[in-house]
Amino acid sequence: MKPSHEILPWQETSQTQHALWRSENGTPPPKKLILADDTLTADQAYRLAAEGCALLWQGDFQNARQLLQALARRCDRQPKKKRQPVAPDTEMAQVFHLHRQAQSQRARILAMVLIPLNADYSIPLKRAPNVVEACNETYGAASAANSIVSLRELQSLIGAHEWRKKGVPVAALSEHIHPHYGVFSPVRGEYIELVASTPLPVTDLAFDIGCGTGVLAAVLAQRGVRRVVGTDLDPRALRCAKENMQRLGLSDQVSIVQADLFPEGRAGLIVCNPPWVPARPSSSLEQAIFDPDSRMLRGFLSGLAGHLDTKGEGWLVLSDLAEHLGLRSREVLLNWITEGGLKVLERIDIKPTHAKIADQSDALHSARIAEITSLWRLATNRQEK
Repeated sequence: MKPSHEILPWQETSQTQHALWRSENGTPPPKKLILADDTLTADQAYRLAAEGCALLWQGDFQNARQLLQALARRCDRQPKKKRQPVAPDTEMAQVFHLHRQAQSQRARILAMVLIPLNADYSIPLKRAPNVVEACNETYGAASAANSIVSLRELQSLIGAHEWRKKGVPVAALSEHIHPHYGVFSPVRGEYIELVASTPLPVTDLAFDIGCGTGVLAAVLAQRGVRRVVGTDLDPRALRCAKENMQRLGLSDQVSIVQADLFPEGRAGLIVCNPPWVPARPSSSLEQAIFDPDSRMLRGFLSGLAGHLDTKGEGWLVLSDLAEHLGLRSREVLLNWITEGGLKVLERIDIKPTHAKIADQSDALHSARIAEITSLWRLATNRQEK
């Protein structure tokens, strides 16, 4: 998803004003916009936002935050209905798609509260925080133009900046990984644990396909793999992974390169943790969760045999959540493995422990409680028996 840098016009004191529209998700600028301040009620704001009218905030910044929270509560209000029995898999896909539609509508409404930024990324509002460093990290060096951004995106920038500073603790590394904005944070540790505990088939060279923050490449390097090549297409992920390797003192051991899946050559171990759910992402961060038409998964399985050494192993780290959602069957996955000239040596399973499992109000709760994350040890059919 390419960021949107269009020009947003609006009327103010009978004059047309202009500013640069910023949206890292590529959302186009709103077609309708009014000025709003502390006199606007939450009910009025909700009605306007639901009708597609954006609110360019002129009041106290902290009141804008409170307004956004009030809008979120209104979005989340649902008619109280008797809980229905768990739908079979054939119906769960529809539940998932309706859930995604509701999430999308909620995101559209919450994105309608807009905040102005000066050319240096300072916010010209009362009680506004200093977001200059966070904006510089995401948007790059300040330009000569004022700009406008949704408050929701700005909050994401601030949160990402804090995570980038303090990092995410990774038990398998006994260190912290520092995610950048738009790069998926390794907060679910079960897939890292699988890579950290499965016996290594080789220690000379490994590939980490779609490396993101570089966490799995770092785990392999710390486990003794002498050379690791991590690949990704996203420039932010590449910068993030390189920075993490420098922080961990692994830059000489781990190379981060831009590639669509595989780098050149063959390796004795190739690891891939693709997005787990075959659906369209609605933001840059969701690209690490949703994989339209299972593109990355199918690309990895179809190309793996051509990049594995004869006696090498491919490690596919994958949740079966898509199966419980009725979006992809186990049979389809096994067929893709076979069609790729591969065979399964072993499947190692682990049960996720993330917080959403305990949330019974989640529309996808029945799928989440059944979820298993697996490391599939794959080999080529040409491998000697």
